[in-house]
Amino acid sequence: MSGDSDCTRTSPSAGSPSDNELLLDRPKYVCSLSPDLITKAREELQEKPEWRLRDVQALRDMVCKDYPSLGTCLDDAFLLRFLRARKFDYDRALQLLVNYHTCRRSWPEVFNNLKPSAIKPVLESGFVTVLPRLDPEGRHVVCIRPDRWTPSNYPITENIRAIYLTLEKLIQSEETQVNGIVILADYKGVSLSKASHFGPFVAKKVIGILQDGFPIRIKAVNIINEPRIFKGIFAIIKPFLKEKIANRFFLHGCDLNSLHQNIPPVILPEEYGGTSGKLDISAWNELLLASEEDFLHDFSQLVLPCDSSPHDMLVSGDADEKQCDDSLRGMKPQLYYCY
Repeated sequence: MSGDSDCTRTSPSAGSPSDNELLLDRPKYVCSLSPDLITKAREELQEKPEWRLRDVQALRDMVCKDYPSLGTCLDDAFLLRFLRARKFDYDRALQLLVNYHTCRRSWPEVFNNLKPSAIKPVLESGFVTVLPRLDPEGRHVVCIRPDRWTPSNYPITENIRAIYLTLEKLIQSEETQVNGIVILADYKGVSLSKASHFGPFVAKKVIGILQDGFPIRIKAVNIINEPRIFKGIFAIIKPFLKEKIANRFFLHGCDLNSLHQNIPPVILPEEYGGTSGKLDISAWNELLLASEEDFLHDFSQLVLPCDSSPHDMLVSGDADEKQCDDSLRGMKPQLYYCY
């Protein structure tokens, strides 16, 4: 996936390639969706196959006109991710694309050195993995286990980088673009010391990426084995959640029967009352680590257009950071109380 922008090269000049030549250089999109998923995309995402490439071209034209210095990939398949994530609303898809790059630029601790080999210790810990089987709706289940993280080994930003790369790998699939994903978060053993690393500043950044800065459809977030302290954690997260996303959070406690109403046992490992054997992280780790070439391009140095107004972006300024720090101090008593 190239980060080079064609926008800076589309003005005819002596010795420069023509627009037609640039179009010929761009990989030709070939739809890999099944007939059923094409129908689903039409019904749920307003995607019309006969208009698909016209819609992609419209988004491409908007990027070149409004954000000529964005430095984004303009391939059909790449832009299509953003159209699907915003149900083919051009304006919203464009803003999502800008946010996608802005998020990378604004959090270098996460987005520098963005490649699977850099997060090998996180993968080996089992902090994040993807279950091998899809749910009945054709969705991957991303399993996150904070208890596998030892804060003294590496900072929380390494965990976030691992989750981000996992999502990047998943979203390469057109099926995932249409069906979305499900998250299963196991908070067993999460202590106050770990919870203190996930303050409002980090929460705002992560939620901002998942809601407004990444082209993926999160259809459900299942929380299991959450301790009392999770009330404090969720109190930090909830103000940043849109109502639609907040309604997709399901807190199951230790009730596996409740979990099984959302995720059937046949695709769950034994650890969660499932019938698919022990949780095996090796297959996903091998798949992600084998995808190193997909993540070679460093997006952290992208230069955003200087004429973009701050309210159009997701970059947090000093005032936002101070506000978050103040909020964290206010939340600490609540966390101690919940603990």
